[in-house]
Amino acid sequence: SCTCDSVCKLLSHPRSSLSTKEYWATRRIERGAKDKNHPLHKPYSNAIIAKEPTSLEEEIKEIRRSGSNRDLDSASEFEMSDIFYFCRRGVESIMDDEVTKRFSAEELESWNLLTRSNYNFQHISLRLTVLWGLGVVIRYGFLLPLRVTLAFTGVGLLVVLTSIIGFLPNGRTKNFLSEKVHLMCYRICVRALTAIITYHDSENKPKNGGICVANHTSPIDVIILASDGCYAMVGQIHGGLMGVIQKSMVKACPHIWFERSEVKDRHLVAKRLSDHVEDKTKLPILIFPEGTCINNTSVMMFKKGSFEIGSTVYPVAIKYDPRFGDAFWNSSQFGMVSYLLRMMSSWAIVCSVWYLPPMSREEGEDAVQFANRVKAAIARQGGLVDLLWDGGLKRGKVKDTFKEEQQKLYSKMLVGTQEDRSRS
Repeated sequence: SCTCDSVCKLLSHPRSSLSTKEYWATRRIERGAKDKNHPLHKPYSNAIIAKEPTSLEEEIKEIRRSGSNRDLDSASEFEMSDIFYFCRRGVESIMDDEVTKRFSAEELESWNLLTRSNYNFQHISLRLTVLWGLGVVIRYGFLLPLRVTLAFTGVGLLVVLTSIIGFLPNGRTKNFLSEKVHLMCYRICVRALTAIITYHDSENKPKNGGICVANHTSPIDVIILASDGCYAMVGQIHGGLMGVIQKSMVKACPHIWFERSEVKDRHLVAKRLSDHVEDKTKLPILIFPEGTCINNTSVMMFKKGSFEIGSTVYPVAIKYDPRFGDAFWNSSQFGMVSYLLRMMSSWAIVCSVWYLPPMSREEGEDAVQFANRVKAAIARQGGLVDLLWDGGLKRGKVKDTFKEEQQKLYSKMLVGTQEDRSRS
């Protein structure tokens, strides 16, 4: 733990040697690529094609004008030039889709001595290769064994101590010991990742009887937040090691675990959550309304379920710094074990956490509007892109209703044009 503290202080320093070397390495790559005539791809700063926010009608009007010098008002029911609008939008979506790119690791403009952090890396010079090799020896030969040891220690203590506390009668003593054990074990697990966390506005930390909602990047979001305060977890019951951990945790603290068949019952889930928040002695519930991991460049649609309960919501924004290690979990590409090994073999996990002021549902506001308002506040504070798309697109196809939307807009435009022409 002392060694990890030293590493944390070194990496968190604004002029750390790693930060200096990553920019030096990037310059070497760029210079070497220029000498060898290898063009390097520079990722977009915001990963979105720059375009003016215009409506479908305005864009088609512009295309018709440039093609036939006729105004939209005098246009026929359909013009062949209209196809170019949909072709252009289709090509833009293929080249620069603002949704699917959120489900892959963000590529950095600077190389941080981790091959996986920048796909432009190639052999440029002997010095650069030696420097990378030295980093591999340090990360895998020294940091990884230390971190794995700490991880097993933290998880082992959590299972054993919470199981013991579970035999105590309910009361202040049990709650006090449960809180201390959870905090201690989560902090050991945070050390296992060499996580450097900066908490802001702690006066807004979630309180009992409330619901804490946060953007979701990785499974470690849980220990990032739980190492600064205790929460009641919500999730599906698992088997294996995860199941053992869940059973031991619920003995010491009233977490909310659901059977696989119960998760699909929205009314049962809402009832369990509502009963929990009504008891002001119970810990705040921690929920990630996106329902899936996003690559920390944006916030996607919040499911409305947790916003229908009517309890006070405590928004939390989490922003990771990918220069020292990427915390995003691409579950379609990596299993949990391989993901954790990648995390533990990175330099460090650096992130900032902002506790936002509590928010309540306003009069006349439905659950969807409330969820969007909370999401917008989290995106604004974390410097993330606020997207309306459902994170379920990570594994599913776009609904037909989204496809039909553009067809309806185009039809409405043509019908409106015909009506205007008939009235005139």
